[in-house]
Formats: sequence, C-alpha cells, structure tokens
Amino acid sequence: MVVVAFAGLALGWGSAWVFGQGRTSLVEVGAGIVVPAAAEDSVPRVSASTVAPVPSQHLPSVGFDDAQFSIDDPESPWVVVNKQLPLDPNSYQPDDLQVPPGGGMATGGALRAEAADALALMEKAAKSDSVIFRISSAFRSWDAQAELYDGYVRTGGVAQADTFSARPGYSEHQTGWAVDLYESSECRLKSCFGDSTSGKWIAENAADFGFITRYPEGTSGVTGYKYEPWHLRYVGVALAKQMRDSGVATLEEFFGLPDAPNYPSP
Repeated sequence: MVVVAFAGLALGWGSAWVFGQGRTSLVEVGAGIVVPAAAEDSVPRVSASTVAPVPSQHLPSVGFDDAQFSIDDPESPWVVVNKQLPLDPNSYQPDDLQVPPGGGMATGGALRAEAADALALMEKAAKSDSVIFRISSAFRSWDAQAELYDGYVRTGGVAQADTFSARPGYSEHQTGWAVDLYESSECRLKSCFGDSTSGKWIAENAADFGFITRYPEGTSGVTGYKYEPWHLRYVGVALAKQMRDSGVATLEEFFGLPDAPNYPSP
C-alpha cells in the first residue's frame, strides 16, 4: 500500500485537561503519575498487514481505491488502531498538531492539521444549522494516556477500564486523528450525546467532512469498546462516505480485519 506522510510544524504538548473514552473523569497531563520507561517496550508489536484477514464487508464502488493509504502507518489517516493493533512505534507522536479555530474548539486540544481543518469546517457548517459542539479531548501522548488509563485501573480494575479506556500505545487519540466532542455537560462523554441535537447532526453529516463514529452502538464485539457517539475519527471524505454509503460501521469490517474485543494474552 502507498504510505502518505503529512508534514507540519512540530508543536509541543504541555499541560492540558484530557478526558477518557467513555468517562467524565479529568486528568491533568503531567500532573504526577510516573510511568516506568520500560512500559513502552512492553507493548506487543502487531501489524494489520500481517493479521489474517477476514472477508471485507464493504461494497465495491467505482472509483474508490481501498488501498490508497496504509492501515499500518500512524501517519496515514486510515491507520487502524485497536486492542490487537497497537501503534508502531507505540511512542508515536504526530509533528503537525494544531488547535482547530473557532468557538469552543480552541480549549479542547489539538489534532493533526488535516483533521483540525476538517473539524473547523464541520463546526462552521453545524453553526449555520444552529448546532453547537465543542472539543472534549483530542490528541493525547503515550504518557498522558498511561496516566489516564492507570487512574481508571486504580479506581475500577483492569477489566472495567478496558471497556472504555485504551491502554497506552493502543489509543486512537495518540494518532492525532481522533476527537471527542460534546454539546453540554449533561451528556458529556455519555451515550445520551447520540440523542442530543449536536449528536444527531454529527451522525448525519460527519462523513461529509471526513469523520466517522469510531465506536458505533452494537459493535463492542468488533471494536472492543462501548458505544461512544462522541468519539469521532478522521479518515478523509472518500472513506467516510464510502463507509456510510455501504452501511459498514467499523474500520475492522471495512478492511476485512479480525474483531478486536480483547488485548493479546500475555
């Protein structure tokens, strides 16, 4: 497959408030939990290209090239990251992070430049329909994700944490292609976001701007995570529309990858 790299200005990642997948807890990046250096090397290396494929569920479309981008390279907007497919390198950090302009977007974190621009366009279109949403969380580094995940483990144990929070090196947020959105505190990082005005608008229109709902309802056996209508993943307009038009809900199904409900056994 052709690997496309996106270059940009390197931006540092300082203190920021971040939110976990599926919970309202707050963690201040760099606030004090020390992650052992050896932890990074403990993440198993698995490549999507070496995983035995299952039949792809997407429908063929004239003019759509499903090998246009890599599904292994974290620089690619199509990279697949799940409990069976960690980032490689697992300490990956994009070098073109930028904060989407406009409204409440500037306080919620940064995204890859291409995704940030697309989100800004989507927010502008939503506002024209009197729909308002904000960023809850965007890019998170390996260290930030480790701090967040470890906090959930201490609170509820590993089994519970794994249902809604990714382990470091396995998080889409680390790619810079993923973003959590919210409309109000009432349904922030809750399934009721899907029934809110902005949640419904996003579900109907996100594909036009290159975003998909990464963890749709009823797909936890495939993705490994609970329903998260607030967690969007940028994949580009062509793929997002192809998935919408063909009725395929997840990247795993579209690319014919095995389900990833659990992490590899130690």
